[in-house]
Amino acid sequence: MPSDTMHNIQAVIFDLDGVIVDTAQFHYNAWKTLASEWDYALKHEDNEQLKGVSRMDSVNKIAQWANVHTTTEQLLDVAHRKNEIYLNFCNQLTPEHVLPGIAPLIEALRASGVLVSLGSASKNARFVLDKLGLLDVFDVIVDGNDVSKSKPNPEVFLKAAHHMGVSPQDCVVLEDAPAGVEAALTANMKVIGLGDASELQKAHLVLDNAKNLSLGQLNQIKIKGVA
Repeated sequence: MPSDTMHNIQAVIFDLDGVIVDTAQFHYNAWKTLASEWDYALKHEDNEQLKGVSRMDSVNKIAQWANVHTTTEQLLDVAHRKNEIYLNFCNQLTPEHVLPGIAPLIEALRASGVLVSLGSASKNARFVLDKLGLLDVFDVIVDGNDVSKSKPNPEVFLKAAHHMGVSPQDCVVLEDAPAGVEAALTANMKVIGLGDASELQKAHLVLDNAKNLSLGQLNQIKIKGVA
C-alpha cells in the first residue's frame, strides 16, 4: 500500500517575487499606472491574480478587466512601458532587500550539497538578482526568457529540474502565489507556500515567511504515494 514517506531532497527551486524579494508593490504601481490609461482602477486583489503570471498574460488580463479591445502591437507597447517603469523601481534594490531567512537558507543548502535554482516568470530575474547580490549563488536560473508558458503551467520548474539533472520528486519549490503552488504540484514537486495560508492551502506546508526555514524542515515534508 502507498504510504507517506520522508525523502531527502536534492534541490530547492526558489520563486523570485515575494519569496526572495518583495517587489509586489513595484509591479502593482507600474500596472496601476498603465491600467489608468484604459480608465481602469487596478485593485490590490487584481494584482494578486497577476502574481507569477508572465508580462504578456498580465497585459491581456488587465485589458479584459478594462474591457479594452486593442491590437497585439499596442499590448506589446503597454508591456514594454510597464517593464521600464518596473525597472526604474528595481534600480533602488540592494542586498538589504533580500527577504528574511533567504540568504542563510541558500547558504545552508549549498553547504549541504543541495542544489539551488531560480524558477521565475520574470524576464528581469537576472537584473534583480544582481541588484540583490545573489546572481552567482544559484546553480541554475530559469526565468521568463527561457519559457513559453507561465504558471500555473509547470514548464519553468520542470526546466529547472532538468537543467540541474534531478527528478521533479526530489525538488522542493518555495512559492508565494497560488499559480506557483499549482505549477509545482503539477510538476510532481513538493512545495512550501510563503504567505497567506488561505490562498496557499494546497501547498504541503505554509509559513508566514522563510525566516526560520531550515533544511531539516524541507526534508521532513512528506511525499504522498511513495511506497
